[in-house]
Amino acid sequence: MAQSPKTLLAIGAHAGDMEVSCGAVLAKHAAAGDRVVLLHLTLGEGGNPALSPHTYGEQKRREAQEVGRAIGASVLFGPYRDGEIPDTEESRNYVAEQIRQVRPTHIITHWRNSIHRDHTRTHRIVTEAVLLASLEAVATGSPRHRGVTAIIFTENWEDPEGFTPYLFVDVTGAMERWKSFIIGYGFVTGGISPFPYLEYYEALARVRGAVVGRQYCVAFDVDPFEKRHTLEFLP
Repeated sequence: MAQSPKTLLAIGAHAGDMEVSCGAVLAKHAAAGDRVVLLHLTLGEGGNPALSPHTYGEQKRREAQEVGRAIGASVLFGPYRDGEIPDTEESRNYVAEQIRQVRPTHIITHWRNSIHRDHTRTHRIVTEAVLLASLEAVATGSPRHRGVTAIIFTENWEDPEGFTPYLFVDVTGAMERWKSFIIGYGFVTGGISPFPYLEYYEALARVRGAVVGRQYCVAFDVDPFEKRHTLEFLP
């Protein structure tokens, strides 16, 4: 039986965070007819030591738009600066308004622990914004949205502490496409960061796939409360 169309909203602290960690999943859903939206809270404009934040920010904006098109996703840009995402009611209300406008069924964002404070702040902001977006009493300019059925957290090399792979999505058929578009980001192809993004995430997908009997998988975690299942009998 065909599944109902989904709307996936992937919210990253920096342009590139969601695409490099779970872009193959986003592309697979887009190809299946689901709506995919990327919200970058910052451009990640401070990550190039050879360019000014303004110049690199404009480059990242162009790259994000091109990669978004390759995925089949709409792309939104937040108002914040790299390294300075504010952990405030204003930022929560901003994200709540984006949730109300996009009206997602699924939200993907960062895990709760990270070596990068933008990631941990994004996690807190997004998880609280989902609640705010559902409340009639919270006025943001758009009608409330109570249709988020799942909040899941992608696996990022900067967010390893306490992350436990729980959901595995088979991306075997999407990996070559992912590799073709993720190199649209300069930080992936080298010369900006010494971290081997392409090699790491390809290898990680191979490892995650191996433990569940697939060639390539992307793993996600969920809130511990969501790991409780009530059954009448053992499956």
